[in-house]
Amino acid sequence: MSRTAVLAGATGLVGSHILQRLLADSAWTRVVTIGRRLIPQRHDKLEQRIVDFDSLTDLPHVDDVFCCLGTTIKKAASQEAFRRVDHDYGIALAQAGLRAGATQFLLVSAIGADPAARVFYSRVKGETEADVRKLRYPATQIFRPSLLLGERAEFRLGERIAMKTAPLLSWLLLGRLRRYRPIHADVVARAMTRIALEAPRGPNVFEYDAMTAAAR
Repeated sequence: MSRTAVLAGATGLVGSHILQRLLADSAWTRVVTIGRRLIPQRHDKLEQRIVDFDSLTDLPHVDDVFCCLGTTIKKAASQEAFRRVDHDYGIALAQAGLRAGATQFLLVSAIGADPAARVFYSRVKGETEADVRKLRYPATQIFRPSLLLGERAEFRLGERIAMKTAPLLSWLLLGRLRRYRPIHADVVARAMTRIALEAPRGPNVFEYDAMTAAAR
């Protein structure tokens, strides 16, 4: 059975890896990326659509929606703008996916996501998860990585320093602290595409151990 995937955030660290895996997997015969600009990637089954997430309405018929949208407070320039990208756009995407016939929504969230969190970043991620859970998807998969490893298109000094030191300290993160271990973006992408094929009824949450197990 052919499947169509819609991917938002294809230029991001996790999204770029997901795109390559979707294009390489014969389970998906059509891959539609949506965003504010086109990407250089070309492939027979790739379709690119320019959209305005502030007025997102229609999507093509889709089976699986991958949401890899995200920004930083620095890049967004305000908490309001950050929330618009990380929460509002994600929910708009999920709602549009349902209208387009999607049966599965896969969301990149973050470790520590909690709608009651004192930290703004974690609170927004938690609110996004909570609002996605309210939608009537038969299968909702939420992935919570900690520090993501991999080469980003844009340079982030603090993150680059953390990427150099965090793997050296991973062995100290044992027991419940294992969930905070850094994880490579491609491992997250591999876990997401494999879980997408299994499509367990949800909502389901995948943290470090579950993602690394699914990616094997």
